[in-house]
Amino acid sequence: MISSLLKIALLKPSIICVLLVLIATHGSSRAAEVSFVDALKLAWKRDPVRIDLLANKHSAAARADAAQSLFPSGPILSGDYYSDKYVGSHQGYATWQGAISVPLWLPGQSEATVQVAQTESEALQERLHVEHMSLAVKLLDIAGTVFLAQRKQEFAGDQLSTIKSLARTIAKKVQAGEAPSTDQNAIDAEVATADTQLKMADEEKIVALASLSEILGGPQVPDLGSYNLRTLRQSQIKGTHLQPDQDPRVLAAHLSVINARDRLHLAEKSFMPNPQIGIAAIRDIQFGSPWDTRTAITFNMALPSDAQNVPLKTAAIDKLTAAEKEEQLVRRMVRIEYARVTARQKAAAATLTNTKTAVAALTKRADDIENSWKLNESSLIEVLRAHQSAFNAKLALAQAEVELHASVIRFFISAGRI
Repeated sequence: MISSLLKIALLKPSIICVLLVLIATHGSSRAAEVSFVDALKLAWKRDPVRIDLLANKHSAAARADAAQSLFPSGPILSGDYYSDKYVGSHQGYATWQGAISVPLWLPGQSEATVQVAQTESEALQERLHVEHMSLAVKLLDIAGTVFLAQRKQEFAGDQLSTIKSLARTIAKKVQAGEAPSTDQNAIDAEVATADTQLKMADEEKIVALASLSEILGGPQVPDLGSYNLRTLRQSQIKGTHLQPDQDPRVLAAHLSVINARDRLHLAEKSFMPNPQIGIAAIRDIQFGSPWDTRTAITFNMALPSDAQNVPLKTAAIDKLTAAEKEEQLVRRMVRIEYARVTARQKAAAATLTNTKTAVAALTKRADDIENSWKLNESSLIEVLRAHQSAFNAKLALAQAEVELHASVIRFFISAGRI
């Protein structure tokens, strides 16, 4: 087909654009499968949240380095000029004055500032692990949607082929007067329904692949089928390996609590504005002055005030209690999730076995009723209902397969193996 299109394109260059689209579609009709781990690596490189967290982590590390400086901020310059000529006395009085001072750390304030920046950097590092886990779950959900859409498309195509085969048989019977025209109407409606189901399955697959391509940056599809009960048994991972205290979400929440405590400690050490020490020089220009140049050492210190300290400490206490509450909620959530993951894996295995049995039974029932119909022992409506029941069972089987593979991968993610 492609060679024929090339010949046409030589005659009509305007067809080249259409040809390129057809070739691209033909070449990408089947996406390449990659392992789930490799797909996660591709998604991790493109994850915008990872880039943002890394930037924040570098910023926190830079703040920790900056807090180790000798002074909490830069030097302060000040200057004054006094003269009597602007008030009309004209006695020749003029004074120049300049000073430079630097702020001083309060006792323990520098160490507390460094500690806050360091624990913030550690918390951000753990949040990177949380984002990696979150991305793995997101990728698993989308990959499961693609897997299910592919199976739906496959089953819908088989269903349409079966109904069309029945339609051809019924058309012959109606022409021969062996079947009423109402059977023709019924099978025509069923063909239309089966074709609609196939078109909807095609749409689901296209949308799912587009979502997956946005995450991976290409047409790759993660291979979920390689994760099954045998894979889980070989890994020797058990429910006891799911430790909430080692979960990245719990660790990140705990580090947030530590960071909040450090911020409270910093607020306690910042009980007053930073004092300033410096040097000053004064130059007097007036007639008969016994001193024309003077130098001085300056020291400025604002006294502590509850109006400043209480809001700082209470705000830090509020953040600490909020972080402690969040840690408790995260621990509860993780424990419940681990129980759900374990139960889901066991239930998915049982569901898959039962669904396979149902598919085999309903498929055989549909074949038996169709054979009975060919012998004029059953009605066409019973045949169509039987095939629809078998089709629904196959869809349930596809869902069960997705849930089993996804439950095993989810178990690996919770155990920190992915």
